[in-house]
Amino acid sequence: MNTQQKKNKYEIDMCNGSILDKLVSFSIPLMLSGILQLLFNAVDIIVVGRFTGSEALAAVGSTTALINVFVNFFIGISLGANVLAARYYASGKDQEMSETVHTAITLAAISGIIMGIIGIAAARGALELMGTPENVLSLSTLYMRIYFIGMPFFMLYNYGAAVLRAVGDTKRPLFFLIVSGLTNVVLNLILVIRFQMGVAGVAIATVISQGISCVLVLRCLYRSEGSYQLRFSRLGMRARYVKQIFQVGVPAGIQSTIINFSNVLLQSSVNSFGSVAMAGYAAANNIFGFLYVSVNSITQACMSFTSQNYGVRKYKRMDKILLDCLGLTVVVSLLLGGGSYLFGSQLLHVYTKSADVVACGVEIMLYTTVTYFLCGIMDLFPGALRGMGHSTVPMILSVIGTVGTRIVWIYGIFPYHRALDFLFISYPVSWMLTIVMQMICFYFVRKREYASMKTG
Repeated sequence: MNTQQKKNKYEIDMCNGSILDKLVSFSIPLMLSGILQLLFNAVDIIVVGRFTGSEALAAVGSTTALINVFVNFFIGISLGANVLAARYYASGKDQEMSETVHTAITLAAISGIIMGIIGIAAARGALELMGTPENVLSLSTLYMRIYFIGMPFFMLYNYGAAVLRAVGDTKRPLFFLIVSGLTNVVLNLILVIRFQMGVAGVAIATVISQGISCVLVLRCLYRSEGSYQLRFSRLGMRARYVKQIFQVGVPAGIQSTIINFSNVLLQSSVNSFGSVAMAGYAAANNIFGFLYVSVNSITQACMSFTSQNYGVRKYKRMDKILLDCLGLTVVVSLLLGGGSYLFGSQLLHVYTKSADVVACGVEIMLYTTVTYFLCGIMDLFPGALRGMGHSTVPMILSVIGTVGTRIVWIYGIFPYHRALDFLFISYPVSWMLTIVMQMICFYFVRKREYASMKTG
């Protein structure tokens, strides 16, 4: 056991002792971190919706799915860094852990710069391809271009936080996001209300806030002791670790990108209903996002705990981790999903004063929040498989189950039943189909891993 686990109060021993309380201790700060990160975009939407107008609300909200398509491939790769670092850390391989950290941070910086350039250059063309209405196209383009200036900060924070998660530290990334989140709120109010900068003001506030969280997480790694300490002189891309990070991370990134591409197709279908439906979807989708990060924190816990225990070959403990995570996922998603729908009208009024926009939002939320426990279950099995280093097959199954179903729905079924509520029934249908496929995949992988442990 690495002695650093005993020295640092922020770390969690994932390989020994009780599991459920440690899963909760890991998940809650991660859940709150995800919520704070979403608040960057939520505050943007709330401020422009209430102080600039519904066109500005539609402009900012309609960029969310497109931004996710651009960035989630590289965020998915950070999962590979998390899995690899967790495995080396649990097995006490300090040299390998250190080289993984420096490779991951270098990869984050390079990918952030690349994504910034691509996002700025491609923003308008991509929005036009989505069928963004002319009355919001210029504002949406402006928001996206400013947002992508901050992409290196965004990537460095997320990869740095992935390293900290690998050792069980989800508390310090939360502290960093509290500081940057409060900065974002203050700057939004100043730039939009005081200086009347509208969409540009909220984008600038987001970039500055991301810069602060980036500096704080890098400073934390620099001042850490032991195997995950960051030294800028040691930054570099080491082929051995890049390959291992990509083996897990690239399929996860492809999966996330393709699923978000299906959301872009869905956004295009929503756009066909006009700016009121667009604004309702923007607000509802933002609430849905809070639900996603809350439940996804349990998936992240499952992956990190599984990876550490896989590194020390504790297979029976991995089974217990998955069962505990399934129970937590169902409870959390039913409570938050049901609550979001029951209080949907009140929550949507935070984003807009328009009764028509609220009505559209509530209609959408019935199918995306109440049934969300299905999505949580669907994501857990790939999370456990990635923790064991298996990422490609779960990616293929998720793409077939979710994206395939939604494409068939959008182009084969929806044109004959053109209604907003019918469009979003595709969510629970795709989740149920994917669960069945992922469970079958998990059964065979687990059986093979157990057999290799006995023979090895």
